[in-house]
Amino acid sequence: MKSSKKTQLGIIFLTILINMVGFGIVIPVLPFYATEFGATPFEIGWLFGIYSLVQFVFSPFIGQLSDRFGRRPVLILSTLGTAAGFLVMGFSETLLMLFVGRIIDGVSGGSVGTAQAYIADITGPEERSKAMGLIGAAFGLGFIFGPALGGVMAAYFGHAAPMITAGVLAIINALLIFILLPESISKEQREKLPKEKLFPGLFRHTRTAEYVTCVTTYFMLITGFSIMTAVFALFVANRHGFDEKQTGYLYAMLGIIGVFIQGGLIGRLVKRFGEGRVATVGAALLAIGLFFAPLVSGLGALLLACAAMAAGNSLTNPTISGITSQCVDADWQGRALGVLQSSASLARFLGPVIGGWLLHLDLASGPGNYAKSPLWAAAAVLFVTFLLCLRLPSFKKTSARP
Repeated sequence: MKSSKKTQLGIIFLTILINMVGFGIVIPVLPFYATEFGATPFEIGWLFGIYSLVQFVFSPFIGQLSDRFGRRPVLILSTLGTAAGFLVMGFSETLLMLFVGRIIDGVSGGSVGTAQAYIADITGPEERSKAMGLIGAAFGLGFIFGPALGGVMAAYFGHAAPMITAGVLAIINALLIFILLPESISKEQREKLPKEKLFPGLFRHTRTAEYVTCVTTYFMLITGFSIMTAVFALFVANRHGFDEKQTGYLYAMLGIIGVFIQGGLIGRLVKRFGEGRVATVGAALLAIGLFFAPLVSGLGALLLACAAMAAGNSLTNPTISGITSQCVDADWQGRALGVLQSSASLARFLGPVIGGWLLHLDLASGPGNYAKSPLWAAAAVLFVTFLLCLRLPSFKKTSARP
């Protein structure tokens, strides 16, 4: 199967878009769905986090499998696993079954790291951050359509309906990958890969200091953002009176900002200022938005704080991924980006657990303080991220290694 680079990037964009629409459907609904089964805020934090804890364990090995057996089969299998997880959640009758569905999804959740490796396979270093922005744009579009669709479906058909819809979308996604996406690394290339273990072999194929800085920075970024994500739907419900539908529309607005930045603007910004500076500004915007979100009372001020968070994440996430890919030898992209996503998975576990715990503490301090502690904790983590971003390298037209 042959296709142009532009076509391959388009197919990757489409597959991630469908994946993220399914993921976005669930975000504004899951906290309310879990409360139907009597879940506490702390248990809701674990429900968000358990997916990522399992993914933390499996992501590096999924990246290694994609280096060994190809990106395409790993994308297909991980997407089918996502479908199974969503369907189990949709047909759950107990909180335990919700957790089982999240765990199934987490075990198979290697699609983003593998998609990043696919992009790294077919792009040069000078265009990689812009290409990685395609994944960010797909995230953004997923957050436009997914949460809005999930909120509307939950309002009219119940909380289980978005989960089942996400499962069906994942099945469609797997079929599209099977039919349309060619493999990005040949059998000959895979057979030439060194038979080294992931560790310590990874550090012999990376610019170690720069790679570790990137992974650490990404970990802090995702930790702070995940603290916010786990409590945000409950925050706007309790502090601003939003229901599932309105929360979905708010996420859609954030997605529009993400698409605008990552779909085109970020390439020009990186070309002019370099990835490190763009990531630094993004982390600062995220920290500022998170700090002011619990302090504002009007809708306009809330939207402004949310816009800062959306813009900050859109500037920081793809640039760190792009820098990381340029610190790694070409035939270790899958493993290196798998480790990056594994660090993000650990962060997505810790963030919701911390957020749920802090939110539980806030319940005793009155409605005016609802979610103040987790959002300010997230702002503090993002301030640390900002400091780490100051140490990120900026690659423009250089290869990963001499």
